[in-house]
Amino acid sequence: MNIREMIKKSRIYFDGGMGTMLQAAGLGPGENSAEWNLSHPDEVTAVHRAYLEAGSNVICANTFGINPLHHENYEQLICVAISCAKEATKEFSGSFVAYDMGPCGKMLEPLGDLSFDCAVDCFCKMAKVAKQAGADLIFIETMNDCYETKAAVVGAKEGCDLPIFVSNVYDNTKKLMTGANPTAMAAMLEGLGVDAYGMNCSLGPRQMIPVIEELTAVSSLPVIVVPNAGLPRVEQGKTVYDVSPRDFAEVMAEIAKMGSVLLGGCCGTTPEHIRLTVEATKTIPYSYPEKKETTLVSSYTHSVEIGKDPVLIGERINPTGKPKLKEALKLGNLNYILNEGIRQSEQGVHILDVNVGLPEINEAEMMRKCVTQLQAVSDLPLQIDTGDPVALEQGARFYNGKPLINSVNGKKSSMETVFPVVKKYGGAVIALTMDESGIPDTAQGRFEIAKKIVDCAKEWGIDRKDIIVDPLALTISSNPDGARVTLESVKLIREELGVATSLGVSNISFGLPERETINTAFFVMALEQGLSCAIMNPFSEGMMGAYYAFRALREMDPGCGAYIASRTKEEEKTDLANDLSGSVLKGLSKQAREQAKELLQTEQPLAIINEKIIPALNQIGEEFEQKKAFLPQLLMSAEAASAAFEVIKEAMPKNETDQSRAVVLATVQGDIHDIGKNIVKVLLESFGFYVIDLGRDVAPERVLEAVQKSGCRLVGLSALMTTTVPSMEETIRLLKEQVPDVIVMVGGAVLTQEYADMIGADFYGSDAMTSVRYAEEFYQKA
Repeated sequence: MNIREMIKKSRIYFDGGMGTMLQAAGLGPGENSAEWNLSHPDEVTAVHRAYLEAGSNVICANTFGINPLHHENYEQLICVAISCAKEATKEFSGSFVAYDMGPCGKMLEPLGDLSFDCAVDCFCKMAKVAKQAGADLIFIETMNDCYETKAAVVGAKEGCDLPIFVSNVYDNTKKLMTGANPTAMAAMLEGLGVDAYGMNCSLGPRQMIPVIEELTAVSSLPVIVVPNAGLPRVEQGKTVYDVSPRDFAEVMAEIAKMGSVLLGGCCGTTPEHIRLTVEATKTIPYSYPEKKETTLVSSYTHSVEIGKDPVLIGERINPTGKPKLKEALKLGNLNYILNEGIRQSEQGVHILDVNVGLPEINEAEMMRKCVTQLQAVSDLPLQIDTGDPVALEQGARFYNGKPLINSVNGKKSSMETVFPVVKKYGGAVIALTMDESGIPDTAQGRFEIAKKIVDCAKEWGIDRKDIIVDPLALTISSNPDGARVTLESVKLIREELGVATSLGVSNISFGLPERETINTAFFVMALEQGLSCAIMNPFSEGMMGAYYAFRALREMDPGCGAYIASRTKEEEKTDLANDLSGSVLKGLSKQAREQAKELLQTEQPLAIINEKIIPALNQIGEEFEQKKAFLPQLLMSAEAASAAFEVIKEAMPKNETDQSRAVVLATVQGDIHDIGKNIVKVLLESFGFYVIDLGRDVAPERVLEAVQKSGCRLVGLSALMTTTVPSMEETIRLLKEQVPDVIVMVGGAVLTQEYADMIGADFYGSDAMTSVRYAEEFYQKA
């Protein structure tokens, strides 16, 4: 029985923590646990065997942290690690070896410097080696970024045909580091075709329950639950965790009763945690989850459900009939396009349509740029609108989340072009009711084409819930019965085929005067027939008013709250073209740079910084702290501020750009993951700090040397892996011993305030923004 067959019938038990077990076996501070596959294979195999004896039937090879970006000998390390795991499974029938694929340790563009394709290539190379070495499945784990999660899944699919399990890291607000909620991740991962998904690390089992409740409610696949053994602390120089094996198992039994969950343990868990978990849950019934019929698309933060409540798709990023947008596309003026996206978002649309089709430009390249840049300034899901197969593939590949794709039609050539892209990258797709014979004149004819498309999609492994039918609105100026046939089609397709529907509403009035009047009336009529989503102009007061009124009348707006707000709020004008603060707030780097140049003609450099840039950074920082904005928005604002700073610095006297506000940053010895450190660096620099970045895997002596050489008295240390926290403690000890007045702030996924206190840190930053606030306070007091 293979792993895919097994999860259909029975609960699977993963193993527990590897790093803490190797530390107990002698792994020293700063020592690379992956190298133990070569130097101490018997000890690694012994850990695997202990978990198998405890009842695990999936053990993870000791490969977390190994990747081509950081290990020239990654192939050797992977092969030896899998060999150790397979050696342990020889005595245990029905057990499987998972290749443990962790984050690559870098932020992806546009937030970082690693391209999506480079990340995919990295994960692809690892998957190929894992398959050749004999792994039974790929376990992508401890992912705290939606985009890197997608890169890992795409890379694994391109590198092998093994089953793919995925586990993300959620915080106590049910969000990933970059803002995704559980439903958004469920939408993307099911679209990508993984075999199971869930969460691990960061939290103890009790704290994971709210996330699990959401995942099991929306998932059509088994949910993975791999908690830490609570919170870490130091006792007699060793890291210990506060949830005992028996307490851990009791909560895991509660979790097992919540749905179809696959259980295991992460940091701090031991074979005893797993043994008692198996014992506590083995009699709890298991059944494969029921298929959910919800139509979802998602961005990197949230999902949008299509079919329950009318969805508005902003149509303004489409060059048809828009000369200014055409000119912007020809000139490669992304600022204009980004502002169109932001303006529509502020009008209340749920999805942004992105159509960049012009014969004068490279559509595929422009689609990739627009998709990635729009997602840097807006968290709305996007509709990738193109008839160019290459542009479609580029848009779907580089999209962060599960996109809406516009469109496929009933022609065989269209389905053979579009469905492979949807199958590979995930997505819901708009299906136009036309084929080789054209557009049928009757509702029944359009229904038949819709059914043909749904049936063909099924053959490609694409579920009917991911097909949204557009029965096509033909202008009544030349087709008098156009509205009637379209409305009949919407009702028939919705009721008989059971799929969601969409329309390009404004097409109905083409060629007529006062088009908004016709569009608004038709929009309401279509909503009454069950229209699920409308591609429309959100700056049409009539259509937006009709939308809010319809929802209020149809009991979709409790207390008529949204309708009242839409009628009474003051109109918020977005004038980013002349507002540096707005450009920083929205993360428009190129625009911020140009605006800074203009302001320098009339204002003093320090006045621009203090009156324009810092207030905008403080605002986005406060929104981040209040969970109104997420890490991508925070980082893009920081990048925009930095772009403006670079221009302003050139106009400042030398003594105004000194290095008096310096901070030394480092990821501690043995840890190759520098995402957290790099995020803090970007934010500090955007606030005007001078950062001495020592990089990753930094020995305590190098940190001390940097402090002594620079005279800096504020140090920031980062660690992701449990096994490297002793290195952080050693670095703090050395610094305090040699430079008593040094102040050390620490951060990282494995740290807590209590843990930071125990290792001698002066400040614990729960997120990047708190570290910036602390640095500001430090230098205000200095």
